[in-house]
Amino acid sequence: MKVEILSIAEDDLVDGHGFYERQEPGVGKYFLDTLFAEIDSLKIYAGTHKRKWGKFRMLSRRFPFGVFYTIEKDTVYVIAVLDLRRHPSYLRRKLQR
Repeated sequence: MKVEILSIAEDDLVDGHGFYERQEPGVGKYFLDTLFAEIDSLKIYAGTHKRKWGKFRMLSRRFPFGVFYTIEKDTVYVIAVLDLRRHPSYLRRKLQR
């Protein structure tokens, strides 16, 4: 299975990196390393996660983020990487973009 991160999801990762890097230097890099490793695991585990708002949602083990994705043929499309501490209506709007 192939994994593609859409540019809008890359923007989410950049935002998350910036947030954690402002908290303490180095944590932003750890955030990205963790999320990219978890996204890479979708090559094996895609489709095994519960659906939320019509998309598959994989929960990060280390950060309060969800990786939202769809599957088309043999490709996983990561469409959003969202901070799950946000209000549900905000998350729904982000997924509809």
